[in-house]
Amino acid sequence: MRLVLLGNAGAGKSSLARQLQARHPAERLSLDAVAFEPGSPQRRPLADSVAAVRRFIAAHEHWILEGWYADILAPVLKQAEEMIFLNPGVEVCAAHCRSRPFEPEKFTRRKSSSRTWRT
Repeated sequence: MRLVLLGNAGAGKSSLARQLQARHPAERLSLDAVAFEPGSPQRRPLADSVAAVRRFIAAHEHWILEGWYADILAPVLKQAEEMIFLNPGVEVCAAHCRSRPFEPEKFTRRKSSSRTWRT
């Protein structure tokens, strides 16, 4: 399995990745882990993020990449066997985001009304 899961925040990418991993052994990489400087809301240079994904792909025969960073995925997409685009709609994504626990690696503030996306 060499799979890309693409979709908006709250679309269910991580949940689907975990379900697939339970049935098909594969290593999973959330693109959030390579999109930002460690411990910072600052985006990494695109070339660094792409290089990190390429290293991950080279290290694993079976893998799942999940995220919404099309700029990171585009250079490696040809190496995937399949891509699934998750698009449950804005209301569903927003409800999922509001109902999940605070994710300090993704947001700068806890309070939902003042969340600032790390971009």
